[in-house]
Amino acid sequence: MIEAAMIWNEPNNKSHWDPEVDPGWAQFAQMACLAGRAIRSTNSRLPRVLGGMSPIDPGFLQNLAGRGVLEHVDVVAVHGFPLDWNLWCIDEWPQKIAEVQAATHLPVWVTEVGVSSFGAEEVQAWGVDRTAALLVGKAPRIQWYSLYDLPRAWPATTRHREAEGSSYYRHFYMGLLREDGTPKQALERFGQHTPAMGICQWFHFEDPRLDDAVTWLKRLGVRHLRTGLSWADSFRPNALAWFDRQMAALQDFDVTVTFCFTPEHLGILPHHTSAPREPERFAEFCASMIERYAPSEARSTNRVAVA
Repeated sequence: MIEAAMIWNEPNNKSHWDPEVDPGWAQFAQMACLAGRAIRSTNSRLPRVLGGMSPIDPGFLQNLAGRGVLEHVDVVAVHGFPLDWNLWCIDEWPQKIAEVQAATHLPVWVTEVGVSSFGAEEVQAWGVDRTAALLVGKAPRIQWYSLYDLPRAWPATTRHREAEGSSYYRHFYMGLLREDGTPKQALERFGQHTPAMGICQWFHFEDPRLDDAVTWLKRLGVRHLRTGLSWADSFRPNALAWFDRQMAALQDFDVTVTFCFTPEHLGILPHHTSAPREPERFAEFCASMIERYAPSEARSTNRVAVA
């Protein structure tokens, strides 16, 4: 069920890791090393993925390498949205992959790539085909973000919200399905590129879309799915019941599970992007989730290659 464990999400993006609390990523590096060791000790066969870089920055990777982080992961990941947020052309994807490959011996996965339908659904549909043409065969994992549009009643996970202008509102239109579950033009195009392309879909706590999402993923022929288990959510009432339901529903897919989001009461600052006061607590959370959903015995005869 779980094919890989990802340590955090977009650690070089201030919407997910606070650079004022940890300006040189020294605390992130310590936390990531501890988490990598904890995952390895719990299941030595499970690939560990460094949280996807956004922006794609070989210099950031070199910083973490100098701090020992790459000794405790098996894969590095990148995220890219050149038609919405990044200041580079979509045709530069092969170059971006090559730049990261030149900075590490580890496999490079693309664990989030997407195009919004904010301007026009035709642009998103074209973007699916162009992304597949540029990336299939260049990366062992390509996961489209996302299956569903973000409901307008939910906030996007970003620092400055509406002050970002149209960049903020594009977060709500990244799905192949609209908020009400109806298909966009890009859905049929995407189905022509599975299973080579997978999906990244974040499920909120007790997300009502879970069962319908599974139905759509199977209909589309998706094999590789990336999602998350939130450290912050683990302190909610009935958290384990929700985690169990989520992971049981996803058992037919090869899942990259992302561990992230600092509980407010454990952060240096009371925010989900803050470095934790005790990074060992995050490592313990990672180990407990692997022990629960991917114990070593269950993986010993069913390892998924990382490259």
